[in-house]
Parts: sequence; C-alpha cells; structure tokens
Amino acid sequence: MSSLPDYSFRFVGYLLTKPGVFNDDLADVAKIDPVEREVRVKFDQREVVYDFGELDEVALAYAITIHKSQGSEFPAVVIPLATQQYLLLQRNLVYTGITRGKKLVVVVGQRKALAIAVRNNKTEQRFSGLLARLIA
Repeated sequence: MSSLPDYSFRFVGYLLTKPGVFNDDLADVAKIDPVEREVRVKFDQREVVYDFGELDEVALAYAITIHKSQGSEFPAVVIPLATQQYLLLQRNLVYTGITRGKKLVVVVGQRKALAIAVRNNKTEQRFSGLLARLIA
C-alpha cells in the first residue's frame, strides 16, 4: 500500500452511504491502494474504506465555510470579502477565519467590505424553526 507525501488531500463526505459518515464531514486521505483499488479516508479517529468505484460519494474540499472550519487549523487560509454578501460581513466571522490560519492568511476583496465587517459586532438572529420543532 503506498503512503502519501507530506501533504494531504481533504475530502468531504456528502452522501450518507457509509455508516458514520455525514454530510460535510471532513477527512484526510490516509492511504491509496491501487492493487486493491481502494482509498482509506480518515474521518476524525476512524478510517473508512472507499472502493475506487465509490469515490463519487466524496468530494475534494478545495474550500469550506468559516462556520465549518471552527475548531480546526489550516496551513493557509484565504478569506474572500465582498459587499455583495452584506449579511455575512461580521466581525466574529472575520476573526474566526483569520484565527484558522497557522502560517498564512490572505484576505481578498474590497477594503470597504473588511471595514464593514470589523465595525459590525452584531450577530443576526437565526430563524431556523428549531425551537418550534423541539416544543412540538
């Protein structure tokens, strides 16, 4: 079984076809076995085996949301900021995004968008309907 170089790929499991793998779970590719035609993917502390034919059940994670990145660190982080996404321009989101980067953080976008986000320390109330469902 071949091992990977020092870098790793990030996968997002987005179909519920494997026990314990849920939508948007992040994982690293642990091993690729071309002889057995399978990939071992490590989700947290467990490894899940995907046959080459099942690889359409995962997607490469080139980008994830700041929300999903909470609790994780990455070697490099790119944060796009634009005034078109006005509701997302919040100080706490920018702070969280910046603190995810270990070695490099790049903020790309409009200076005005960054200024709006830094001044905005209010978080929007979410209307998910969860409380009504829990009470029912």
